Amino acid sequence: MKKLIFILSGLLVSCVTTTEQGAVGVERRQLLLIPNDQIVAMSAQSYGQTKEEAQKKGILDKNPQRLQRLQIIANRLVAQTGIYRADAPRWAWEVHVITSPELNAYCMPGGKIMFYSGIIEKLKLTDSEIAAIMGHEIAHALREHGRERMSEELVKNVGMQAILMSGKLDAKYAGLADQLTSVVVTLPHSRGQESEADDMGLELMARAGYNPQEAVTLWQKMASASGGGKPPEILSTHPADETRIRNIQALLPRVMPLYHSSK
Repeated sequence: MKKLIFILSGLLVSCVTTTEQGAVGVERRQLLLIPNDQIVAMSAQSYGQTKEEAQKKGILDKNPQRLQRLQIIANRLVAQTGIYRADAPRWAWEVHVITSPELNAYCMPGGKIMFYSGIIEKLKLTDSEIAAIMGHEIAHALREHGRERMSEELVKNVGMQAILMSGKLDAKYAGLADQLTSVVVTLPHSRGQESEADDMGLELMARAGYNPQEAVTLWQKMASASGGGKPPEILSTHPADETRIRNIQALLPRVMPLYHSSK
């Protein structure tokens, strides 16, 4: 128990922020317990395995023109990342495309970007809409959301063990308590991270010369593609499409001047 108290007492000093506010005003202290270099190393290893498997299947970067298109967009966005982190433009950035019908894309810690061809083809994305997705995913890496979630999981696991050891919670209810924590704490926080990525991504695309208004058309396309099959917002790690679009529209007056300046 003394060890547990020592660990938890260090949480306050572990609440930091590693990004600047930018024009959109992102400011929130985060729990970052796990060393960043470990997260980046694990991400690079996972990304490498994904590329290797896709290469073996013949589905990695099959379309050179599409890959070049994404690389150009990525280069323009990465050039703007210094507004949030001075070290980010020097990361080992990569972007690749997997031929797959999935509507998916991600950017791992350290700047490893992956797009699936389905999201580009099925939604008939413009360059600005691609920039909206890529800017959002880059923002997750800049803000270290993966590192934050892993730190939170570490604390949650330690905390649950402490409660069980104290005898204040019967072990047979531990699963139910964990589910409740997921709905009340974890999911809303994840939605908060998604909103942060939306805000930061919007600024990145504007500064890179991509029209932020097309972030609205992107999420309208995503809403249509979902066909109403998404779970309710309260049980989702992502904001509802209507909420996301409304938040983006509210930020447009702040980022459109950046877009016009970039032109």
